Amino acid sequence: MSAWRHVRAVLLLPGGVTVIVPTLILWRTGMDVGWGLPDGFALLSVLLGVALIGIGLGLVVWTVRLFATVGQGTLAPWDSTSRLVVRGPYRHVRNPMISGVACVLAGEAALLGSVPLLLWFASVVAVNAFYLPLVEEPGLRRRFSEEYDVYRANVRRWVPRLRAWDL
Repeated sequence: MSAWRHVRAVLLLPGGVTVIVPTLILWRTGMDVGWGLPDGFALLSVLLGVALIGIGLGLVVWTVRLFATVGQGTLAPWDSTSRLVVRGPYRHVRNPMISGVACVLAGEAALLGSVPLLLWFASVVAVNAFYLPLVEEPGLRRRFSEEYDVYRANVRRWVPRLRAWDL
């Protein structure tokens, strides 16, 4: 599997959502690192933002790697996996990639003090709250049938399990 397939998918999907759109938003609206708060609180906002971005990037990289190695595909709907991925963070929550993207977006809003970025974060979460159950999950059900049904019955969509699900 070529690296270009993964790079293209990452640049178009999570890259577009977490880099391109936020850059355009900030270009139009500006930013206020620390939200104009007193120094101590501003530092907390910056640290929270950096931590969320780090967690989010870690999840995205981990899931992209699992899609390539275990799933034999990419995160892109037009080049999806041929095997159901139920390893790593997927043993705790069904959508760790979306969780990672949401963490990055929330972190960007916290770090850069941007209400418009906070609204972008909320929009992305809302769109995925509709898209996943209405489009992605029925598609996974068609592709992986009973295997996906068992997985879905044991791993929640958004709220992670504290203990990893054992297959």
